[in-house]
Amino acid sequence: MSNAWRLSRGSFSFLVFVLLLASRPPPGFCADHLQTIQARGELLWGADAEGGAPYVYPDPQKPEQMAGFEFDLANALAARIGVKAKMVQNQWDQLLPALDRGNFDIILNGLEITADNRQHAAMSRPYYVYAQQIVTRTDTMGPSDLDGLKGKTVGVLASSAAQRLLQRLGAVDVKSYPGNVESLLDLKARRIDVVVLDLPIALYYAKPDPALKFSGEPFSPGYYGVAVRKEDLSLLAAINQALEQFIRDGTLERIYRRHGLWDDRQAALAAYQPEAVVQRKSISTLREWPKYLPLLLRGALTTVALSVLGMAVAVVTGLVVVLARLYGPPLMRWLAQAYVEVVRGTPLLIQLFMIYYGLPQIGLRLNAFLAGILGLGLNYAANEAENYRAGIQSIPKGQTEAAQALGMTQAQILRRIVLPQALRFVIPPVTNDFIAMFKDSSIVSVITLVELTKVYGELATSTYDYIGLGLMTAGIYFALSYPASIFASRLERRLAYDRR
Repeated sequence: MSNAWRLSRGSFSFLVFVLLLASRPPPGFCADHLQTIQARGELLWGADAEGGAPYVYPDPQKPEQMAGFEFDLANALAARIGVKAKMVQNQWDQLLPALDRGNFDIILNGLEITADNRQHAAMSRPYYVYAQQIVTRTDTMGPSDLDGLKGKTVGVLASSAAQRLLQRLGAVDVKSYPGNVESLLDLKARRIDVVVLDLPIALYYAKPDPALKFSGEPFSPGYYGVAVRKEDLSLLAAINQALEQFIRDGTLERIYRRHGLWDDRQAALAAYQPEAVVQRKSISTLREWPKYLPLLLRGALTTVALSVLGMAVAVVTGLVVVLARLYGPPLMRWLAQAYVEVVRGTPLLIQLFMIYYGLPQIGLRLNAFLAGILGLGLNYAANEAENYRAGIQSIPKGQTEAAQALGMTQAQILRRIVLPQALRFVIPPVTNDFIAMFKDSSIVSVITLVELTKVYGELATSTYDYIGLGLMTAGIYFALSYPASIFASRLERRLAYDRR
């Protein structure tokens, strides 16, 4: 099967995935979803427990159980409806699309009541009044208000109110993170100047840390609400009724005091008046491609740079590893084999986290781009070492023995006899790995690099057009990968002279 066909089949699979991602539940799915929930006996609520304190997170004393103020609130809401609560884990910035697909019944995870969120889901009355808090290092005099953030590199939670606020402010280098903890780790590693977080997150993670401090007073208050699908009117009414009761009878205050989150701002819950929802026209990114395609191409440049430089590291490192494994002393052989097995046996994501967030703990701090190149390069080096080993061992042993009989050294044999012949076996799989790296490079978004897939995710979340942007993104990946696939196929045929 040719590389071009494999790539075409992979692109087709990706397009099918995009179509499924954007699809909605079938008609009638939510005709009276409250009755469906009561018949099922469970209220499924979507949240992200990864670094999700104090909202919902594994209990440190009993890791098999969850804790957090929203965990307690979910149980109280479910009991009010007459069912049990069951949390469904989901990445935070993808909660709204997952709700739309029917993965769970409600979102209860610090989702702000904003005009954008109300375009895509029905929001309940608020259950918590949050504010933004600036966090800096204790050894710096950081900015204490919004205007002081201009000209700074600021870390925020992806798709959060803080990110939208700073993007509107302008003149700020905003770096978004997938979780609550990563931005604070980067702040302590001095990769960014300041972090802006929702106050509950800052109280739990930043305030107890002696290396961090609050700078200025909380500002820009807002509301958290429960999100349901727009057609689930009976469920929304039941949730609003329960929250209103919890405000009156003090249930919310007891929950928040138990978690150290009650403050004077919560008095605004009782007086809340919802604003009218102004429906916006749906966006077709395909029709407006001149506006969105340049942003995707900008991310594609980062993808290309990462892939080219990462593959260069992989090719060189893999060659060193295989030579050490085949021709080095016993200890070096063992270390080379251990490197290949460990790197191939552990996820690339873990390796990136260790390089980017772990190395600063021992005094080695890399920026996100270098960490991405190093992570991809060292990971693929293990594969390249195995490709080289297969090519070298395919050369008949008699040729090496003949060269030794002529008095050639080991280095001369490798340079003049073995490696030139092994090259024709090695180039096709190495080229295939280079094509694969184009797609695997998307994982570096977890360390704040904005490459093609990250740009797609950010634009799709804001426009809600997963199909149009997905088609453009898939087309760019195809345009990057297909020429390399054709080159690999032609090179493979050209080097297969022994089969002509």
